[in-house]
Amino acid sequence: MVKNNGYILKVSNLTVKLQNQLIIENLTFQVKKGITLAIFGPNGAGKTTLVKALLNLVPYEGKIEWEEKVKIGYVPQNITVSDIPISVKEFLSVKSCPNIESYLSLVKLTDYSILNKNLGLLSGGELRRILIAWALIDNPNVLLFDEPTTGVDMGSEEPIYVMLGELKKKKKITMLLISHDIHIVREHSDYVLALNRSETFFGESKEIMNPSVQQMICGETVCRGWNDEGRFP
Repeated sequence: MVKNNGYILKVSNLTVKLQNQLIIENLTFQVKKGITLAIFGPNGAGKTTLVKALLNLVPYEGKIEWEEKVKIGYVPQNITVSDIPISVKEFLSVKSCPNIESYLSLVKLTDYSILNKNLGLLSGGELRRILIAWALIDNPNVLLFDEPTTGVDMGSEEPIYVMLGELKKKKKITMLLISHDIHIVREHSDYVLALNRSETFFGESKEIMNPSVQQMICGETVCRGWNDEGRFP
């Protein structure tokens, strides 16, 4: 466990192999308390694998040291709910939450009639907010997000990231989020860990706009894998 020295997580010489394939090699970084760290890179760079290693869901070599008594909330990228005949209230009540409405308010859902909706009938934005509320019920001091706005239309993405920023300040939560959107990294995180198979970059998020950093990540001055919106496909 990490001693109380301002850091909530220290990762040293992390290497992950899955099915004899090297996914992450010799990765080292540290996360300060109360910041938002964006984990950035193209598909196949190891972003989701890193999060799973941090949750001890995949075997790894090296050291992952969380602060003592850390409580981690996790919102996965994909969850299939269309075939689950359960209401929002039933879903949230599984954790014996005493005041469900307060958690809906935290994620900016103020129409409490949503509690009677079937999970499978929610919009993409509603579902992401319900999953965030689910993660908050345990009062974590760390939240891990694998693409927080998966399944959300582009017009609804920004409000979710603004809401996450407010949550971070109000609840003093450290956040780690996966993103493939350069604008999200720049605007809604403090630090960025940029991964690809041969290089990594760790630093302040504003540095993601530096051409030399982009060259390090992508192997060329302009990341041709990005589309017009500044995203990896």
